[in-house]
Amino acid sequence: MEDVCEGKDFSFPSQEETILSYWSKIDAFNGLHERTKNLPEYIFYDGPPFATGLPHYGHLLAGTIKDIVTRYQSMTGHHVTRRFGWDCHGLPVENEIDGKLGIKRRDEILEMGIGKYNEECRSIVTRYVEEWEKIVSRTGRWIDFKNDYKTMDFKYMESVWWVFSQLHQKDLIYKGCKVMPYSTGCKTPLSNFEAGQNYKTVHDPEVMVSFPIVGDADNAAFVAWTTIPWTLPSNLALCVNANFVYLKVRNNYSGKIYVIAESRLSELPTEKPNGDSKKSKSKGDSFEVLDKFSGASLVGKKYEPLFNYFSELSNTAFRVVADNYVTDKSGTGIVHCAPAFGEDDYRVCIGNQIINKGENENLVNAAVDEDGCFTGKITDFSGRYVKDADKDIIEAVKAKGRLVKHGTITHTYPFCWRSETPLIHRAVPSWFVKVEQLKEQLLENNKQTYWVPDYVKDKRFHNWLENARDWAISRSRFWGTPIPVWISEDGKEVEVMDSVEKLERLSGVKIFDLHRHNIDHITIPSYRGPEFGVLRRIDDVFDCWFESGSMPYAYIHYPFENVELFEKNFPGHFVAEGLDQTRGWFYTLMVLSTALFGKPAFRNLICNGLVLADDGKKMSKKLRNYPSPIEDVINHYGADPLRLYLINSPVVRGETLRFKKEGVYGVVKDVFLPWYNAYRFLVQNAKRLEAETSKPFVPMDLSSNLDESSNVLDRWINSATHSLVQFVREEMDKYRLYTVVPYLLKFLDDLTNIYVRFNRKRLKGRTGETDCRTALSTLYHVLLTSCKVMAPFTPFFTELLYQNMRKVLPDGGEESIHFCSFPDLPQERGRDGRIEQSVARMMKIIDLARNIRERHNKPLKAPLREMVVVHPDEEFLGDIAAELREYVLEELNIRDLVTCNDPLKYACLRAEPDYRVLGERLGKSLKEVAKNVKAMSQEDILAFLEAGEVTFVTKSGTAHCLKLSDIKVVREFKRPDGMKDGEIDAAGDGDVLVVLDLRADESLFEAGAAREIVSRIQRLRKKAGLEPTDMVDVYFESLDQDQSLIQQVFNSQESYIKDAIGSSPLLLSSNVMPLHTVVLCQESFQGISNMSFKLSLARPGEETTEITTGKH
Repeated sequence: MEDVCEGKDFSFPSQEETILSYWSKIDAFNGLHERTKNLPEYIFYDGPPFATGLPHYGHLLAGTIKDIVTRYQSMTGHHVTRRFGWDCHGLPVENEIDGKLGIKRRDEILEMGIGKYNEECRSIVTRYVEEWEKIVSRTGRWIDFKNDYKTMDFKYMESVWWVFSQLHQKDLIYKGCKVMPYSTGCKTPLSNFEAGQNYKTVHDPEVMVSFPIVGDADNAAFVAWTTIPWTLPSNLALCVNANFVYLKVRNNYSGKIYVIAESRLSELPTEKPNGDSKKSKSKGDSFEVLDKFSGASLVGKKYEPLFNYFSELSNTAFRVVADNYVTDKSGTGIVHCAPAFGEDDYRVCIGNQIINKGENENLVNAAVDEDGCFTGKITDFSGRYVKDADKDIIEAVKAKGRLVKHGTITHTYPFCWRSETPLIHRAVPSWFVKVEQLKEQLLENNKQTYWVPDYVKDKRFHNWLENARDWAISRSRFWGTPIPVWISEDGKEVEVMDSVEKLERLSGVKIFDLHRHNIDHITIPSYRGPEFGVLRRIDDVFDCWFESGSMPYAYIHYPFENVELFEKNFPGHFVAEGLDQTRGWFYTLMVLSTALFGKPAFRNLICNGLVLADDGKKMSKKLRNYPSPIEDVINHYGADPLRLYLINSPVVRGETLRFKKEGVYGVVKDVFLPWYNAYRFLVQNAKRLEAETSKPFVPMDLSSNLDESSNVLDRWINSATHSLVQFVREEMDKYRLYTVVPYLLKFLDDLTNIYVRFNRKRLKGRTGETDCRTALSTLYHVLLTSCKVMAPFTPFFTELLYQNMRKVLPDGGEESIHFCSFPDLPQERGRDGRIEQSVARMMKIIDLARNIRERHNKPLKAPLREMVVVHPDEEFLGDIAAELREYVLEELNIRDLVTCNDPLKYACLRAEPDYRVLGERLGKSLKEVAKNVKAMSQEDILAFLEAGEVTFVTKSGTAHCLKLSDIKVVREFKRPDGMKDGEIDAAGDGDVLVVLDLRADESLFEAGAAREIVSRIQRLRKKAGLEPTDMVDVYFESLDQDQSLIQQVFNSQESYIKDAIGSSPLLLSSNVMPLHTVVLCQESFQGISNMSFKLSLARPGEETTEITTGKH
C-alpha cells in the first residue's frame, strides 16, 4: 500500500475527481453492466424530469436514493439497467416558449403554425442535458445517459398510443364534458392532482347579492354569497340545502326583506339610518323574522336573473334547486350556480334539468373563451379577462341595487403550477379514463406494494385512491403525443390507432414523426365509401402525466420490442421519487398498470420528503436562499458527505429537511475524517512493519486465522462486522435506508474509538510482530469489509480506500470496489452476541466512571485505586474481570477492578410507575396500582426484574399485569459503612452500576506523575508536526535542585513510559546530547506533579553516526 497524507491535507473534492477519472478510464459503469448481464434482472424505473431547468437538491436526493439501491442490488447479484429519462412534452415546455415568443392567446399559435411552434418547443427540450449529466455524474450516481429515453421519441410515443388503445378496447375511455381546473395562462385544463400543487394565500372579493323572488307577496329576495364575482353573469340557478331551516326577515331600518339560512342570519349586514352611530346589541335589533320554512319548500321557486345574457334559458333556469353540498359553514346557506364554472354547480344543474347534456358544447364556450376572457355574449364585459373584471361586475351589481354586502376574504386559492396564473374552473370537453370504475382494484393493488415510509402508502396514497375521480387525459394543446383517434365527419366511424403500422396501413402514408404537425393532415378513407368522406384526427394531445405513467412500457417500446424482458419482470422492482408524486407519477403508474394488467406497476417504493432552505422556506432561485450544490457544497466538501448528509436525515422518512451547508461539513468532521484516520493508521503501521521486518505486509487469511484470535477486541470487531453485514442486508432488502446509515456511523465510531484506540500498542508493534500482524490484518479486513458495505452509500471514498488496500491482496482484487460482491460472511463463524454486549457494557462502564471523575474533579491523569462493577450477569462480569480488564483499567487509569453480582450491596432499589405509559391504560385504577408499585420491597423488585412482570390486584378485584416497560427501577447508591462523602461515589444507567474509590493514595503518585510526563511528550510531538511512525530521540533535563523525586518516578515507571512513547528510558540530562544533534522542538514545564523539567525532541545530525545512550 502507498503512503497517505494527513487528514488535514486530504481534499475530498479533488480525490473524488481522481476517482471519476479512474472510472472513466476503465469504463466502470459499462463494465459493471457487462459483468452482470447474465444475472437475474432487477427492474428500476427512473421517473423522468424536465430538462428545461437545472437539477436541485430534490433531484439530487432522489437520485442518491436510487443510486444507493441500484448499486446495492448490483452487488447482491442482479443485473440492473439504469437508463435516465426525460419528460419532454407538456405545459412546462409550452409555457416557456409562450414566454419567449410573447404569445398571449391560443389563436396566435395557430397563426404562427403548429409546426413552427412545435419545433420551437423541440429546440429547448434538451437544453440542459449536458449540465444534468455533469451534475448527476459528479454526485457519484451511475446511470446511462447515452441510452436514455425521451417521451418525445418516436418509439416511446408509439407505445403510448398502444396504452391508450388498450384502455379503449377495455371500454375504459370516454369523451365527456366536465368542469375542471383550467389554466388561462396555459390555455388548457389541468388534472385534479396538478391543480393541487400550487396553493397560495390571496385576498379576493366576497359579495352577497340579492335575487328577488318572483311572485313573493312581501317582495322578498334570496341572498347568495360568492368569492368569484366574475361568475355572476353566468348564473342560472340558486341552490339550497333541503334539510336546513330558512328565514324570511325584514331589515328594521331599510325595510328590505331577505331569505337566508337561519344559521347564517348573523352574516347579513345591519343597515341603519344615516347619522345613527349606535351599535345593535344583536341581530334581533336589526331584523324581524317574518317566516320560517324548510329548504325543501323553496325548491322550484323562480327568481329574477341578475343579468340577461342567458334569457333564452328562462323556461328552465333561474329557479331554486336543492343539494347536500350546500353547507352552513360560510356564506348564506344559498349558493349561486354558474354550471360552466363549478363542478357541483354543473352536476346539480344537469340533475335538475336547468341545462341538459345536449347543450353542453354551446354552454362551454358561451361566456368565457380559452384565454379566460369574456366572449361577445357577455356584452358588458366582452374581451375582459375574468379576474380583472371582478371590480366592474361588482359595480354593475351595485348599480342594479342588488349588492347586499361587499368585502374582502383571505383564503388559499389554486394557481397554475407552470404559468403562476390563478386557476378557474371551466366546463370543457375532454377524454377521460374511467378511474372510478377501477377504484376497488386500485386499492387492492396498493396493498400489494411495499412503501417506505409505510404511512404514505396507507394514509396519503390510500386516501387519494379512495377519492379518485375519472382522469381527464386530453389537453387542447400542441406539443405532446397526439391522441390517436380518427373520427368521421358524421361521428359514426371511430378508429383508434394502436401502432404506427396501423395508421400507415389505413392511410397509405409513411410516418416518420408522431407530433401533431406531422400527422394532423393524415386522413383515413371511410370504409363505407367515398361519399362518406374521410376520418380526421381529433385535435387533442395527451396530458404529459399519461405519457410518464406509460413509462414502464414505453421506455422499452413494449409491446413492439422487449416482450420477454417486460413480461418476466413486471411489476418493476423499485421506484423512488418525492412526496409530491403520490398525486403525480406514483398515481398515474398505478392507474395505467391496473387498467392494463390488473397489477401495480411497481413492487417497492421509497418516498422522500421535501428539501427546504435553511429558513424553512421553499428553495428559490429568485430568493437565492440555498447554496449551489456544486460550487458551494460539492466543491468544498465532496459528493459523498452530501450523500450521507441527505440520507441520514428525516427527509428519507418522508419528512422535510432544512438544508444546512454546515451539516455537510459536520459529516466530514464526524464521519469521514475519523474513518480516514483509521485507514491512515493502518497504512502507516503496515509500512512501519514492512520497514522493521523487511517483509511485505500481507493480511492474514480471514477464514483460517483471524476469527480464532486470542485477543478479545479482535473477536469483538470481527463479530461487530458480521453484525454490520447482516443488519445492512436485512434493512436494505426492506429499503429502510434511514436505519442503515445511523448503524453504519455507529460502527465506524466503534472502529475508530474502540478498536483502533484501545489497540494502538498492538497495531504499533509493541506486543510483538505476530500480534502486530494479527491486529493489522484484523483492521485491514474490517476496513475492507466496511468499505464494501458502504460502497453503495459513499462510492468515491470507498473506491479510494479500496484501490490502495487491494494492492496487498494476493490476487489484486477486483478492478473496482463496485465490481465486488456485497459481503456475505458464513454464518458458522458469524456473530458473538455475548462479546458484543460485553464490549458495549464496557464502554458504558467507562462513560459512567468518567462522569464520576468529572463530578469530583479527578482528571484521568490522576490514578485511582479501585473500581467496583456491579451487575447480576456472571458471564459479563467474567468478561470484565478477565479479557476486558486491562482495557478498562488503562482507559480509566485505575489500579484494580472488582466485580460484584449482588445489586443490593451498593444500591437501594426503588420502583416508580411510568405514568405516561400507564395513565391511559389503567384509567381510574392508576392511583391504586401506582401506590402498590411504590410500595414494592427490595425483594419484590428483584423478583420483578427476574420474572419480567408483576401482577397487582385492586380492591375491586381487577388484576393488572405490569411489564418491565411499565415500571422504572431506580438504583440509588448506598455508601458502604465507614466511608465518607467524597471518598466513594457511584453512577449507573439502570443496567450496570460503577463504584469508584476516590480516596487519595500516595502510592499512586508516581504513576500519575509518569502519565503527566508522557502527556507532555505527546503534546510536544504534535507541536513538532511529527507522525506517529516518526522516530525521534527524547531528552529530559530536570530543573529541580532536588532530583530525587524525578529519579524515583523514572525508576518505578520505566516500563510504562517505554510502552507509552515506544522507546528506551529517557535521558536524565541534556548534557549528554551529541554535538551534531538537531533539536526539533523544546519546551520547559513548571510544577507538573511538583516537578519542573525541560523536554527536547531531536534527531541525529549528519555527522552523527551512532548514539549509544538516551535514544527513545
